[in-house]
Amino acid sequence: MKKSEVIRAWSSILAGRAPSLSIEITKECPLRCPGCYAFDADHLGTGVQLRQLSDFKGDELVRKVLALVDEHKPLHVSLVGGDPLVRYRELDALLPELDARGIYTQIVTSAFRVIPKEWSRFKRLHVSVSIDGLQPEHDERRKPATYERILKSIAGARVFIHCTITSQIADREGYLEEFLRFWSGRPEVVKVWFSLFTPQRGAKDAEILTFAQRDAVLADLKRLRDIYPVLELPEAAIREFASPPKSPEECIFARTTQTISADLTTKITPCQFGGDPDCERCGCFASMGLAAVGSYRVVGPLTAGHLFMASDRVGKAWSKVRGRFTQKPEPVPATPFNIL
Repeated sequence: MKKSEVIRAWSSILAGRAPSLSIEITKECPLRCPGCYAFDADHLGTGVQLRQLSDFKGDELVRKVLALVDEHKPLHVSLVGGDPLVRYRELDALLPELDARGIYTQIVTSAFRVIPKEWSRFKRLHVSVSIDGLQPEHDERRKPATYERILKSIAGARVFIHCTITSQIADREGYLEEFLRFWSGRPEVVKVWFSLFTPQRGAKDAEILTFAQRDAVLADLKRLRDIYPVLELPEAAIREFASPPKSPEECIFARTTQTISADLTTKITPCQFGGDPDCERCGCFASMGLAAVGSYRVVGPLTAGHLFMASDRVGKAWSKVRGRFTQKPEPVPATPFNIL
């Protein structure tokens, strides 16, 4: 984040607004990936699952998403799902509007569909393509979004590759270097990001890394970032991965990001994972990235994180006070005169 972006985010937080908005613009996805948090039974925390929600299409979806954006006034919007490219026509209408509002936008997709080359004209747009390891493992987990299909979909585009490291990946020596070697050679790839699989508390998913595996992976990534400049992983982020925030209350990302599901009403808490995430095992790249920004020392022991947290408390308190004094006008009683 640039200093100017931090200041703008700080201003939004003091005003009681989350500077980042994540919207699941569709419940639909052609994939059935093991371990996908969006389709976890506890994701929404209501007993209802994502595929059971109503969602929107066409002009109605565009209108409702823009209404949300104008209401929340975020600096950054993530369009997720499901897979947003299911609604590619709606994205064609949304992206110019978001760009005109000066909003940084991220689309998170499996790239099962071609990413339009013309999207490259939006300088505030990041298209993040989710890859689950090398081709054999990825193709098994993510068909029909196979390597062959992804390479065709991203041709001529600008994309960020995001890989979530699972226990299976962590177990194979040299795996991450082979992955980086492949993707660093692609002209479409701007940067490669890694997350560590983040489970729900008490979960037994096969993808969950042991703490020993986490340590080994972080040591390997620290070595690899000097070899492959395409890997974006600052030293401060590595420290945060090694010691993640203990709870959503301590997580800057969770406290500064509002996540809304496909009905464009349901709020997902306490963070994008929903349910009861195991913060001790959190490996979310976005969470660690913001935590790294928060570790920056402003004056003496005072960090940017201290300022963000204090500002968040002030902003939320001010928002509550403002809400008490912002009353909706009383409805006018129906009479024979005002009915006409």
